[in-house]
Amino acid sequence: MIASPDRTPLPRDFFDRPVLEVAPDLLGRLLVRDTPDGPIVLRLTEVEAYDGQNDPGSHAYRGRTARNEVMFGAPGHVYVYFTYGMWFCMNLVCGPEGRASAVLLRAGEIVEGAELARTRRVAARNDKELAKGPARLATALDVDRSLNGTDACATGATPLRILHGTPVDPGQVRNGPRTGVSGEGAVHPWRYWVADDPTVSPYRAHVPRRRRS
Repeated sequence: MIASPDRTPLPRDFFDRPVLEVAPDLLGRLLVRDTPDGPIVLRLTEVEAYDGQNDPGSHAYRGRTARNEVMFGAPGHVYVYFTYGMWFCMNLVCGPEGRASAVLLRAGEIVEGAELARTRRVAARNDKELAKGPARLATALDVDRSLNGTDACATGATPLRILHGTPVDPGQVRNGPRTGVSGEGAVHPWRYWVADDPTVSPYRAHVPRRRRS
């Protein structure tokens, strides 16, 4: 008999650790998105760690800005950013307050509320693709900048929260270079995923944009 996932909320001290500890430990955890139409629950299968001012790939590498302000706040909060002029991506803040680091949620399996996710991800060919990639994940869960700064560890009503779930066996965790990261940050093997899981997104190296002539 397979045990049901633990629905206990993750405490704030889970996130108050170095980002390279938190990131792989998030695999198998449950992300709950409460929407006006009902809840959507996602099992995390792929994440990336970004280590603030120690990491050239991080939004916080050059210090605090209006965009990354949440990353410098308390652990367990949600950092949402807008990219390429069309997509949102969702992160969870880690480490002590004042030291920016965060985990990008790259992919997961929708385990509840797939019918709601399908209405937002009409291009998905099947349910394994609903949240296969960070922009797809945010779209499926109806996450945008209005949720930036949400406390995912709040004890009361909150639109986003993280539950204990079923942590992945360490032997099933893989890691490698982060997707699309360029420059010095490209060398860090800080992308973590569940081995052989069909919801994990394909790796893509950074491709420089062509300048218009």
